[in-house]
Amino acid sequence: MVSERYKSDVEAIDALVEKYNSLKSEISKIIVGQDEVIKYIIISIFSRGHGLLVGVPGLAKTLIVNTISQALGLSYSRIQFTPDLMPSDIIGAEILDENRKFRFVKGPVFANIILADEINRTPPKTQSALLEAMQEKAITVAGNTHKLSEPFFVLATQNPIEQEGTYPLPEAQLDRFMFNIWLDYPSFEEEINIVKSTTQDIMPEIEVVLDSEEIIFFQKIIRKVPVPDNVYQYAVNLTTKTRPLSKEAHPWADKYLTWGVGPRASQYLIIGAKCNAVINGKYAPDIEDVNAVATPILRHRIVRNYKAEAEGQSVEMIIDEFLK
Repeated sequence: MVSERYKSDVEAIDALVEKYNSLKSEISKIIVGQDEVIKYIIISIFSRGHGLLVGVPGLAKTLIVNTISQALGLSYSRIQFTPDLMPSDIIGAEILDENRKFRFVKGPVFANIILADEINRTPPKTQSALLEAMQEKAITVAGNTHKLSEPFFVLATQNPIEQEGTYPLPEAQLDRFMFNIWLDYPSFEEEINIVKSTTQDIMPEIEVVLDSEEIIFFQKIIRKVPVPDNVYQYAVNLTTKTRPLSKEAHPWADKYLTWGVGPRASQYLIIGAKCNAVINGKYAPDIEDVNAVATPILRHRIVRNYKAEAEGQSVEMIIDEFLK
């Protein structure tokens, strides 16, 4: 039992910091830069959340997820989303076997880490096949519920919605993702290192840092981290600021937003702040930890109106104003 290795929760938190640093070190053997992206993915895993990676092709979104799955030693399944993909291609289907009895054949969603590659290249009907899996950690087929193995994470990649052949994700689907993580182009020096490492016939070996039992244990440790009342109040105040026409609304919410975020954002702000605090060696989160995770949690949950677009107010600019 993992819990028997540590005498106290404090000792377990110290061990988690070591595991986090080891995990980053292993990932850096393959991935150059993208430190913020990797941090948010790891936080989402320890927080029992899901991550949406957004960026133009060629920024190593798929490679990052693949590398993390190797370092975590979990079962891994990649689903390539295409316009003709059907829900049964994801969750599985019942077939008539040789004994003329129906038998359920599991789909690729039955794994610990699911890479939903280019999720917005398939229509909403198929995108929504992941909804129950992401929320309930189970899928229902022909009236029968099938539990998914723990831990379970969906790490989806998405091309910018302005690109041809993409379908915007429904709001209900977007809300299931803890983080919307944007990937940017590497710096000049980072790109030189990328080119050097990928144009040679040398592939570093990735060592397993954590297994499924340890991940589940550390997820429970994160949940047990105490939170001061002022941090709860700050997180909820931040989310209520985003809701237009409410009495707590920020002036920019009334001016620039069609609607704001729901209670799930408040939950993710707190659990994300807990995890951010722990990986930085703290035993309780503060307001800085909430701010550290606020932008990727809020950016896909608030919807700008035409006035914001006309005046060039980006989602990030609006969130920054809320955080002041």
